[in-house]
Amino acid sequence: MSKKSEETAKSTRLLVVDNDHAHAETVADVLDVEDFVCTTVNSGEKAVELLEKELFDVVITDLKMGDIGGIEVLEKAKAVQPAVEVILMTGHGSVENAVEAMRGGAFNYLLKPLKFDELRIIARKAAENSAMRGAFFAMRERLDERFGFEGVIGNSTAMRNLIERTKRIAPTDATVLILGETGTGKELIAQAIHQNSLRKERPFVALNCAALSENILESELFGHIRGAFTDATADRIGKFEYADGGTMFLDEVGDMPMPTQIKLLRVLESGEITRVGSNDPIKVNVRLLSATNRSLEESVERGEFRADLFHRLKVVSLRLPTLRERRSDILVLIDHFQKQFSKQHSKVVKGISPAARRRLYDYDWPGNVRQLRNFIESMVVVDFDELLDLDDLPEELVLPEDAELLQATNTGGGTGDRADDSVAPSDSLTSLVGHTLAEIEEMFIRETLEFVQGNRDQAAKMLGMGERTLYRKIKK
Repeated sequence: MSKKSEETAKSTRLLVVDNDHAHAETVADVLDVEDFVCTTVNSGEKAVELLEKELFDVVITDLKMGDIGGIEVLEKAKAVQPAVEVILMTGHGSVENAVEAMRGGAFNYLLKPLKFDELRIIARKAAENSAMRGAFFAMRERLDERFGFEGVIGNSTAMRNLIERTKRIAPTDATVLILGETGTGKELIAQAIHQNSLRKERPFVALNCAALSENILESELFGHIRGAFTDATADRIGKFEYADGGTMFLDEVGDMPMPTQIKLLRVLESGEITRVGSNDPIKVNVRLLSATNRSLEESVERGEFRADLFHRLKVVSLRLPTLRERRSDILVLIDHFQKQFSKQHSKVVKGISPAARRRLYDYDWPGNVRQLRNFIESMVVVDFDELLDLDDLPEELVLPEDAELLQATNTGGGTGDRADDSVAPSDSLTSLVGHTLAEIEEMFIRETLEFVQGNRDQAAKMLGMGERTLYRKIKK
């Protein structure tokens, strides 16, 4: 094997799909010699589910299976992971099948019984091709990041759907109402819309409607002329004038006073603003984005918000999921913020203990991503031993038994070193008595994999072991 092929293989994740369990394991064993990281499933349905959760470089799938066939697996793989290469195999080959497979984007088409040397060669080539395709898509993603999506972190279905919808909305001039709890990232999405629009070279101006009184809010929005009120010592342009040609983002628009709502509606209908104290209208060309954590429908019913303004603001709406609704993204966000704040505060942080990671995962996060971000920054700042652990948690996450646990962890051998994989004591541990250590380890690995829905990267981090070590143990 060439050096290039060897490097590619060692980083290649390969999915083998065959309803013949023994044959799937044989294919995996043949390629495991090449040091591919192989996962096997025994139905097309399971393959489709796994492709939505985990990333793969190469998929080797049987053509004919009981539920979902190889062509359907090929289509799903290409739809959710564009860089993946798919190799189809079958014991019932025909020219028609081969043509259909290649038209669907298959990398190659193999007949059973497989020739193992041929399988290894084709798998290596598919891995190299996938790596090149991945580099291309990564470059395209970096261009997307440059224009506003770098801060939108998450791989959950809810976040993928949100980003896809945002990308479709962005190039238009439609007004957008962004809904979501405090801390879900509404302004971040507004910035992404602006940066992916034709207005991206013009200003993006944000204003929080809840933070200002009625008079100050109107002056901020529309500007004022000299002498309009006591402190108006000079003419001043407002946010709408400043944002001309660009995008205006009104956060917490549900808190806007009724008189200001009337003036905002007039701006949306006429495209004109009038400075406070003036009678002269000024034309502006501004795209309006707004956000609220309230139910504007209920505010309309109570007479606190104008129905006509609500409908003008809600030409298109986006609802941001809470962190509780996208729990699978929590571990990804933890690692992202840990790296971000380690660099920002010049701190060496090598990782986070499984116990602390689990505590963060189980929390309800009423403050959503903003709260998680602040918690991780706090943990990085107070950490002194290069490992984020229970002693670094903010007080909201500290439990009474943590002090006892940390004291026990820090006393082994008189060194004061602490174990990275310490877990909280529990009465349930007595149920493990009588089992061998190998059996207990297997139980923990199975439970952890179930907990993270089969994501092996996350499981390895929670178990405190390397990915290759975990793969070997799963294989065993």
